[in-house]
Amino acid sequence: MTSKSFVFCGLLADQDEATWVARRDKASAFLPLAEGRLSLAHTVVVPNDHAVGIHDASAESLQAVVLLAQELARAMETSIGARGVNILNASGPDSDQSVPHLHVHVFPRWKGNGLDTLPPTFSGHSLDNGWLSEVRAAMTP
Repeated sequence: MTSKSFVFCGLLADQDEATWVARRDKASAFLPLAEGRLSLAHTVVVPNDHAVGIHDASAESLQAVVLLAQELARAMETSIGARGVNILNASGPDSDQSVPHLHVHVFPRWKGNGLDTLPPTFSGHSLDNGWLSEVRAAMTP
């Protein structure tokens, strides 16, 4: 994959402009385009190494993304008074993932700010009674 293959790789390679919030060795954070923001400080955190989603990301990339999201959440609390954040990730073809590069959205939250924490609907997909055992077995090394 070349850096031109994915929009976030292009941003990370400075091929396109981004409003950077932070750039670290293993992860970076930037503001999404204004029309896609759910609040003024809505920020996207990505690993600097390419991974499509959580399924194929290295432990090092996942750690870097989560630690930068934590740093961002703490900074949002102390600087703009956002005493909470919501973090959203969509990974995989059935998740409505918008960009095929691992990313998490960090939404600053204030009491009564009008954002919903969880989607207002429930999945209509049914599972067999043994689904929990199947998941547990698939996790066993």
